[in-house]
Amino acid sequence: MNGTAVTGTGTARPAAKKTVKSPRRRAREFVLQGLYQWLVGGNDETAIEAHLADNDSFGKSDREFFAALLHGVLAQHEALRERLQTYLDRPFAELSPVEAGVLLTGAYELLNDPQTPYRVVINEAIELTKEFGGSDGHKYVNGVLDKLAAKVRSVEVDARRAARG
Repeated sequence: MNGTAVTGTGTARPAAKKTVKSPRRRAREFVLQGLYQWLVGGNDETAIEAHLADNDSFGKSDREFFAALLHGVLAQHEALRERLQTYLDRPFAELSPVEAGVLLTGAYELLNDPQTPYRVVINEAIELTKEFGGSDGHKYVNGVLDKLAAKVRSVEVDARRAARG
């Protein structure tokens, strides 16, 4: 059945497309998993890295980007939480671990990785939240990171708005 799948009722529907993930997307997924382990289980960086490196698909990720992102977020987590809190509707500690991890990662990238366009950072955060978070968590993450980007990447955000007319 080329390109179609049969449902339980016997009707055909288009088969789900298999998404090819970039090495950086995979690295972000592993960072989110590591941050989840840190937030929920209290694991340290060494334990997190050792556990994730055992995953068969870890070799397909951008390991250098993964390490920089994980270590950077963990090193700056207090400052990142403070920056994010301005745009949250509740205390940071009340966020789900997935939303918290995605927001910390997105904030870190917005503040420390200017070569990655802010829209890419936000879109990646949205996709991670859609895949691993609650049903509407991606909307919340989008709103928070949009506000942070407007503040910390104002020149880039304003240039994009001006170009769109």
